[in-house]
Amino acid sequence: MLQIHEGLDRIDFETVHGWLVNAYWSEGIDRATVERAARNSSLVIGAYDGDTQVGYMRVVSDRARFAWIADVYVAETHRKRGIAKQMLRYALSHPEHQGLRRWVLATRDAHPIYAECGFVPLPEPGRWMMRPG
Repeated sequence: MLQIHEGLDRIDFETVHGWLVNAYWSEGIDRATVERAARNSSLVIGAYDGDTQVGYMRVVSDRARFAWIADVYVAETHRKRGIAKQMLRYALSHPEHQGLRRWVLATRDAHPIYAECGFVPLPEPGRWMMRPG
């Protein structure tokens, strides 16, 4: 039975690093950076099939006005079961992340999943800027 759990105590960082090091958005990331990102996030969520971690996501937020959904990943063996949506809904309903003005995320290929949870394209993408690292 799938369980959604928040916090770092059950996160299998070896597994999460193995996923993220090959993901298009974080290719080549080192394990220390994965762990530092998790420890400095406002919410970290894991999905578990028994004792095995099968999903991961984190939220970066000031818990007052803004939140960014990051590093959403579901093990290939557990995809197409709604796990990403369950983790996302858990984050969106979390009591410490209510009343925010804006939630954002970026995706190359999962638009329908996020649309089912209320995400829409940026209304004015021309306003957004970034500073590459």
